Amino acid sequence: MLPGQPATTSGHRGGSRRSQVTLIRDHQACIPLTRILGEGDIVVLLTPVVRPAQPDDGNGHDPFEPFGRALASRHPWIRHVPYTSRNGITSTHVGFIKRAKAVIFVISGPPTPDQSSQVEIGLVARMVGEQRPQIIVACQSVQDLGLNEANFATIVQLPGYLPSDLQAAAAVLFGEAAAAGTIGLDVQSLMIEPKFWPPENWDGLNVAPVHELWNQCLPDHFHLEKFPLQSLLQRDGYAMHFVVKLPDTHEVVGFCATYTTFVDREGERLIGSLALIIVKPAYRHRGIGLSLYEHALKQLKRIRGVDRIQLGSTFPRLLSGIPAGCSSESWFQRRGWQMDGQGPGRGQDICDWILKIDDWPSGGLSAASAGLTFRQGTFDDFNLIADFVEKESARKDYTGWYDQYMNLAHDGRISDIILGLERSEIVASALIYTPHEVSSLAQDLPWARTIGPDVGGVACICIADENPAMTTSKDTVMIRLLDTCVTVLREQGMKRVFLDAVRGGYEGFQSMGFQKWAIYRDLWQKV
Repeated sequence: MLPGQPATTSGHRGGSRRSQVTLIRDHQACIPLTRILGEGDIVVLLTPVVRPAQPDDGNGHDPFEPFGRALASRHPWIRHVPYTSRNGITSTHVGFIKRAKAVIFVISGPPTPDQSSQVEIGLVARMVGEQRPQIIVACQSVQDLGLNEANFATIVQLPGYLPSDLQAAAAVLFGEAAAAGTIGLDVQSLMIEPKFWPPENWDGLNVAPVHELWNQCLPDHFHLEKFPLQSLLQRDGYAMHFVVKLPDTHEVVGFCATYTTFVDREGERLIGSLALIIVKPAYRHRGIGLSLYEHALKQLKRIRGVDRIQLGSTFPRLLSGIPAGCSSESWFQRRGWQMDGQGPGRGQDICDWILKIDDWPSGGLSAASAGLTFRQGTFDDFNLIADFVEKESARKDYTGWYDQYMNLAHDGRISDIILGLERSEIVASALIYTPHEVSSLAQDLPWARTIGPDVGGVACICIADENPAMTTSKDTVMIRLLDTCVTVLREQGMKRVFLDAVRGGYEGFQSMGFQKWAIYRDLWQKV
């Protein structure tokens, strides 16, 4: 192969195929590797366990073996160690990386629904490697993989991982051929280089720049006034927020909000909420969002007791998840967040609903059912409510709901708890609030009062549909429960009702007059 010429091979069915290698960037000045390697210096090659690039290659060989051999023919101290999306970087990989002079990390493609992101695994490998040079070899467009937003210092792009592609890459890495990015048009002249921006802890003293950024970045119906936003953000003890500022003017161009919330009554398990990441539009695609994301995840995972990370927040409720259909969905998918809807935390829809009380069926929906009654709670119900909500919230994974019920009771607002009883046993419950209240629930759920002063809210609906004591259908119980909530809120002067963070039941709610206000993706991962 002549230096400066891309390889052309005939190993691809249907004729010759040009294996063009593009040098996206090399801020470490480590290509060619002969600049930094001496005799005996170990280079670790980390490659994913994937199917061969050619479907008819049924010999079961690792498709990256040709890459390892091509590199070893030029430098005998190559250590080829595959990794899996399931296990990521293990103690075996750490041992090899710690003995290496440099690391070559291969990314074959974006994650499938049952895989972790190879980009995320590459970031872990980089942290383990500390100051060692790391070369990312991307076997697909760096834009499709989201690598332009990651702060990897050296990236080489291939059209795939056929043997011809990998052999051409080995030649470029050792200076025997020129990469496309080093001659002709410079790829970097077309984009502003993403980089790492050091996040700072937000002190909460000056909410004005964060408020401006919030309303600039979010859709109109999520806009907030300054004081309500400040109230939601300033939660001493369980809120950590971060900003990115321009180094010269100290202007806030990125913001990330995080919270921790107790999962259950025991108070030992916590959920870490990555509630929001926003970046000023003029400064997007420069690595600011990724810098905030990585920093926030790192800080949340350090907190003792955090066993789950959620996108969105429980209480206080900024957003229940990623707004459905927004551009950030693909950004998070590239970082390993699954959105196939095939299980809890994998992108199922959560919906906020709004109802005009005048659209509620005339006379209500309170047709009598034998043994089934609905009413406001009393202090005599306290212990029964506590036991019921603890059991149902644990069974259905309603994080933070128990605390909301107990907070209302302790605030003396137990009448804001609506109960459904079959004979003397609680089988359903919900919380109501109005925008004029100072209850913790009203302060944690901002959207009803943001919509208007005549909007009351219903939240934290629990129905014990698996309880043998409940002989009435779940749909009937839901209708009767909502009817009682609507009736009480109407008596308190409300004209509309806001229903918060409900999973499923689209046709049923629409048939009762509710309209969708917002849809989110429910996303969380175990730590």
